[in-house]
Amino acid sequence: MGVTKTDQFTDEQNNIAVIAKALGHPARIAIIEYLLKVNTCICGDIVNELPLAQATVSQHLKELKNAGLIKGNIEGTSVCYCIDEKAFGIMKDYFSNIIIRTVNQKCC
Repeated sequence: MGVTKTDQFTDEQNNIAVIAKALGHPARIAIIEYLLKVNTCICGDIVNELPLAQATVSQHLKELKNAGLIKGNIEGTSVCYCIDEKAFGIMKDYFSNIIIRTVNQKCC
C-alpha cells in the first residue's frame, strides 16, 4: 500500500483534525450540548431533542464516539452516552496554545 497524506503529519495534527472533523456538523454540536446539559442519556432521548431520524442520530453518535468525544455503555438494548473529557482536554490545550501565541502577534 502507498503512503497516505495523513502519514506526512504528526500524530497530534492528525488527532486534532479527527476531533475537529467530528465537531464539523451542527447536529454533532447539538448532541454535545445536550449531553453536557443532561450529563448522561440514552440514544432515544437525543432523538427526541433533534429534528433528525433515529438512524441519522445514531450515525452522528458513531462519529463522535470514533473521534473520542463521547463514550457509551450498553445497558440492555440501549446505549447510555456521556462526554469523554480526554478529547476535550486535548482541544483545550491545543486552542489555549494558539490563543497564547497569537495574543501579542503582529500580523500584516
